[in-house]
Amino acid sequence: MVLQRVWSMGEQLSLAGMDEPAKALPQAADPQLAAPLYRPPAVAPNGSLPVPKPEPVPAAPSGKVVGLPWRHPQANRQAVLQGQTVHYLLRRGQRRTIGFGITAQGLTVSAPRWVTLGAVDEALQSKSAWVVRKLAQVGNQHAALQDARLVWADGVQLAWLGGMLTVRVGAPAVRRGQPLVARSGDELWVALPVTAEGNRLRDAVQAWMMRAAHEHFVARLDHFAPMLGVRWTSLRLSGAATRWGSAKADGSIRLHWRLMQFTGDVVDYVVVHELSHLRHMDHSDRFWQTVASVVPDFARLRAQLKGERLPPW
Repeated sequence: MVLQRVWSMGEQLSLAGMDEPAKALPQAADPQLAAPLYRPPAVAPNGSLPVPKPEPVPAAPSGKVVGLPWRHPQANRQAVLQGQTVHYLLRRGQRRTIGFGITAQGLTVSAPRWVTLGAVDEALQSKSAWVVRKLAQVGNQHAALQDARLVWADGVQLAWLGGMLTVRVGAPAVRRGQPLVARSGDELWVALPVTAEGNRLRDAVQAWMMRAAHEHFVARLDHFAPMLGVRWTSLRLSGAATRWGSAKADGSIRLHWRLMQFTGDVVDYVVVHELSHLRHMDHSDRFWQTVASVVPDFARLRAQLKGERLPPW
């Protein structure tokens, strides 16, 4: 059986992989926030559910809020929380607690199959202040990301290994026999007409970035693998919305190509994190000691990866 450890950008993404996509992925990456679990009351001997005393609910957050995800696109239930109607997705499963998850899509409630809808409502009301606050936070973050969305035209700037690349468009930039996209210092020249559609420019830049990312990742994997005493067998680029990378026990590694838009030391941390899983397929103390043996300040880099968000691609 092949063991696999996946990062999700939700610890963003979670590292939704390094523990936990993407500030994170496009991303792409709106993190999933988890509330403290709500444990439903035990079933009484006669089969009834005792009604627990509700927790006091603090006042709702004040101030202007933009783009709140009050309605989940797959909503099948609704509740009035802090005076606001929230349409949420209720999922049933084999679990012992009621859990809450919030993304840019909205609120998801996960509950055991045996819990009544009344108990779900009770749990929601007890956590209503948290839910409303996090919906506001995620909604505003999403709105800010949309405002920062890249406009694909001559002069657009991209973060690149701690610096910035300015994209320049023009047929004279690349001569016959040379690549369609060529880098010159802090400029990335793309041989397209200035009037080319934005999607053509975006796709050309992405193809160049993926080639450059693969080359860089291979070099860093080769650099760190001997230091950790492991052997990686293959590398694939990922475009997942909620994962920065993953590792399997067979030595195969997946890394998100947009990691190149973080600083070089953050990329190194992700590479070391995944390689360390080839020794410990978990997040035990031994795993973190392995990471620290090569990247002593991993905690700072991990926080940087979780705290930054890349603009939508």
